Amino acid sequence: MSPTAPALPDLVDSHCHLDFPDLIEELPEVIARARAAGVNRMVTICTRLGNEPGVRAIAEAHPEVFYAAGTHPMSAHEEPLVTVETLVSLARHPRFVGIGETGLDYHYTAETKAIQQTSLRIHIEAAQETGLPLIIHARDADEDMEAILAEGMARRPYACVMHCFSSGPRLAEAALEMGFTLSISGIAAFPKSQALRDIFARAPLDRLILETDSPYLAPPPHRGKRNEPAYVAHTAAALAPVFGLTLHEFAAITTANFDRVFPRAARAAKAA
Repeated sequence: MSPTAPALPDLVDSHCHLDFPDLIEELPEVIARARAAGVNRMVTICTRLGNEPGVRAIAEAHPEVFYAAGTHPMSAHEEPLVTVETLVSLARHPRFVGIGETGLDYHYTAETKAIQQTSLRIHIEAAQETGLPLIIHARDADEDMEAILAEGMARRPYACVMHCFSSGPRLAEAALEMGFTLSISGIAAFPKSQALRDIFARAPLDRLILETDSPYLAPPPHRGKRNEPAYVAHTAAALAPVFGLTLHEFAAITTANFDRVFPRAARAAKAA
């Protein structure tokens, strides 16, 4: 009699880019490897609205996949300025679960900060109108990011995920005070990321979710190679000890958190 295989953790990759060439070319295999690692759901993110039909088609074709759409801050100056009405219309699709990614990135594109800020405010309003979570990209713009997110919250509450959080403790504290969620990527598993792990360790456990941002930012032992949703299991295994938890415990907590932040994805999973 063969031994029973150990149960897989119940994981979610809350942010990946399955339409990018590195992943779309072998998408069935990528999804199969994710399921084999215990990653049962994925949210693929559209960063240019011209690509939304293709990203939507991925979510429609694969029951494990949901999607979100918005204008990435680094391309905000290259894209037509999105309207609240457009985002609200897209959000009517049953597999559309979030607004973004949007945000501010002054690392490479500081010269376009004005249009980035305008775009971000539009996405905030769409999140408020739809009740879907805002998905934020923040790099080298902590002060402006905190101010604009707080400005929006003062007008009308909304849910928000700080995607691939790697900013400083002040922005983390401000985001948590506003009720937002911090998303842990493979960066947190890098050996030199102790300061980032400390930020997550101080956060309430019910405010943390997991992601890959694949095909970027692969965690060890795949660092420097193409990332994919299956590797969220490596990030979970590396971070669980930070909280004194087993992999399965940490997976269960972060998946429950995902379900609270992305209720449309949770309802669809229960109905399946």
